[in-house]
Parts: sequence; C-alpha cells; structure tokens
Amino acid sequence: MIRSCFTLALSAVLSLLVGNRLVAAPELKAGDKAPLFKAKNQAGEVFDLAGRGGKGWTVLYFYPKAETPGCTKQACAFRDRVEAIRGAGAEVYGISADTVAEQHVFHDKHGLRFDLIADPDGAIISAYGAAVMNGKQAKRWTFLLDDKLVIRWVEHDVDPLLDAQRIEAKIKALKAGKM
Repeated sequence: MIRSCFTLALSAVLSLLVGNRLVAAPELKAGDKAPLFKAKNQAGEVFDLAGRGGKGWTVLYFYPKAETPGCTKQACAFRDRVEAIRGAGAEVYGISADTVAEQHVFHDKHGLRFDLIADPDGAIISAYGAAVMNGKQAKRWTFLLDDKLVIRWVEHDVDPLLDAQRIEAKIKALKAGKM
C-alpha cells in the first residue's frame, strides 16, 4: 500500500517534469492576464505579444503538430474565416512546437493568411498550460484575448473544423456583452 502510494506520487511528479523544466502551468482562465512572450513566426520575424496591446483582440490557437490531419483542418478553417474574424476585431495566431522552417512549409502549403508562431522549446505552450504530458506538443486549446491582453475565453474542447467559427461567434458575443 505504502509502495503503491509512493509510486503514484513519484509518477505524478515525474509527469510534470520534462528535461528539468516544468511543463504544466496553473490553468489559465477568463480574467487572467495572458502570459507575454516573444517568438519567431513562420517567416523568422519576431512576434511580441505585448505589441498587440491596444490593437484589437487576439486569438491564440494551440495545435499539436503541423501537417497532421486535425491540425491541417483547423488551420484551413481559420484561413477560410480569418477575414470574418478580423472583421470582428481580432487577429489570429497559431502556435505549436514546430520549428520556424516547419511552420513556414505548413503556412505556405496551405495558403494561410495569418501568422504561425514557432515554439520548439515549448516555453509558450507551457506558460499557457497547454503542454501534453510528453511536453513535446501542445494540446488543441484556443485562447481569446481582449485588447488589454486579458484572457476573455478559453476553449479546451476544440473541434478542429468548428474552432474558427465558434471563436468568431464568441468574439461577437463578448463584445456585445452577451457573455
């Protein structure tokens, strides 16, 4: 009994550590300040989330891996709705643990019209609590930030085909004070 409790406790601790870094952060929720970060986009240009303050709402959608079926469907769904989302006053950014080069290929191959953020060391993914247990990929989560970079909505139950449509509706509802 004592051995099994010890084993479970040790297993829980080890599941939080990967490469001597914490991969599980406290769960972020509506009302929390968004963790700020700087990282390179698919073109190798530095994106600084702090620079989005005062420039409209921000959609940060985390996805596991470029070129996988679900991630491709989600990216293409955002591509197809990005103008409507921009019309609602938000800009879209996809984030995964892929490298800049992998993001570049994915971006170009599918004609994406929004930036993809490369997070190969998983620092952003961890800061948002979106790391899977192996720490090498992101969960499929979407965060909606207002113009003050406060989290207004977190979607944990993401359907890759419907995420963009749901986020567009959520932006409009939140701005209209219906939520």
